[in-house]
This record gives sequence, structure tokens and C-alpha cells, in this order.
Amino acid sequence: MGEQSRFRGGQKAPNNGVYIEKGETGSNVEDPGQIEMKAGDKFPENANPERVWVSKRDLSSPGVQGRAND
Repeated sequence: MGEQSRFRGGQKAPNNGVYIEKGETGSNVEDPGQIEMKAGDKFPENANPERVWVSKRDLSSPGVQGRAND
């Protein structure tokens, strides 16, 4: 079972890193909030209740399908 990747205000960050706001359905948002968190810090409330916090690192790394064969 994988680690949770979407977070709401009041939940604790699992890892150090930069987190940004994303639409609850995975859609991009205009002018998303961006915060730097340390593991265990609590997320602030989202600017819009239909948004969640996601790790910026997860957005920039390709999935298994996007990796080139070595």
C-alpha cells in the first residue's frame, strides 16, 4: 500500500519538501499556493475547499510509464 499523496489543511506532512495546491480532481489551479514543509508540520488550510496539497516533487518526476528503457 502506497503513501498518501494528497493532503488537506491540518494534516501532517510526511516528508520534507515543497508542496503546492492542486485541484481535488488533479486539475491545475491558477496561481497555486506553494509552501516549504518539514516532516510533521501541519498543512495550512487551502485557499479553496476544492483544493489539496501535493508534493511538487511528485509532479515533476515521471511515472513508471514515462521512464526510458535502459
